[in-house]
Amino acid sequence: MRKRTLISLFLLGTLPLNAALASAEPLAAHQPPGARTLPPAARAAVDAMIAKGTPGVTVVFGGTGQETVRADVGQISADTRYPIASASKWLAAATVMALVDEGRLSLDKPVSTWLRGARGRARKLTLRQLLAQTSGVAGGLGEMYDLKQDHRMTLRQSADEVLARPLSTTPGAVFNYGGPGFQVAGAVVEAVTGQAWEEVFQSRIARPLGMTGTVWAHLKFGEAIPPADETRNPVLQGGAISTADDYVRFLEMLAAKGIYKGRRVLSEQAVTEMMRDQTPAAKMLPTNAALLESAHYGLGNWCETWDVQGRCTRSSSIGAFGTYPWVDLPTGRFGLVFINRQTDAFAVWPEILAVQAAVTSGSDR
Repeated sequence: MRKRTLISLFLLGTLPLNAALASAEPLAAHQPPGARTLPPAARAAVDAMIAKGTPGVTVVFGGTGQETVRADVGQISADTRYPIASASKWLAAATVMALVDEGRLSLDKPVSTWLRGARGRARKLTLRQLLAQTSGVAGGLGEMYDLKQDHRMTLRQSADEVLARPLSTTPGAVFNYGGPGFQVAGAVVEAVTGQAWEEVFQSRIARPLGMTGTVWAHLKFGEAIPPADETRNPVLQGGAISTADDYVRFLEMLAAKGIYKGRRVLSEQAVTEMMRDQTPAAKMLPTNAALLESAHYGLGNWCETWDVQGRCTRSSSIGAFGTYPWVDLPTGRFGLVFINRQTDAFAVWPEILAVQAAVTSGSDR
């Protein structure tokens, strides 16, 4: 029962990949110059993941400015592109926060400020509630309403459909994972900038970080990924396609509190707000089904552990296909396990945690 609940929690069942996204040259194990090899316990866990049918595994662990551990094992390389499912949420929230930094958006104003014509209770929803998944919009786990929408409709049309449905819970009171609220946040971004979501993401996040292999798509159950040139409604809670190297750049920026290679991408305040417990008093649904016992939630990321002031000490954004990025903000360390198992990713969750424990403990010696 627990396994079924956990798998359903992180979006997306079986989804065929385009051949170009699935290809990778087989590699036994590769460490770039200057990177340490995997600790023995981490390598044993990676080998177990490969033995369980994982085609390839990339592991990265480091601190601001340098990689402490880096290995590509099996059929994977630094530029292998995979759909990252719910690890997309962190990227989406960062894009919104870039516009908060610019003063063009506010986390706590109603969405009707920017989405003219929004009506009923839904018009009072805030970006904070949408990104923290406490908005109460219907269509979450078990329905995945946004995944079923037409990829050719606009994000505004997607948001209008989402907001027209009755709310399922009182806004701000209940955390309900997997709802289509990120589509509404994306429509707000497009409304205030006059640009498509993809371009806003590329200009604010991807290009400043050198994330040349990351794009957005509309993922559909049991179907091929729709062509990019006709996709106007990307799934913002789970539709990004990325590489390990790209996502590591994003994590390094977060770990450095918004700075990447000397350039500020997000303000320190934006990073801190993203990685703060936004659900201290919310009822968590489904209760304790986050693969992490008693986890709370920030803005687009899980708050695995937190201090007495509600600051997350370990944040993460787990994807249904097994990609697991995390940041320990107080220490400035970050890590990534990058894999693609489309039907049973959490069969290797114990091994993923073993990798994390091994690289983390090895860095403390």
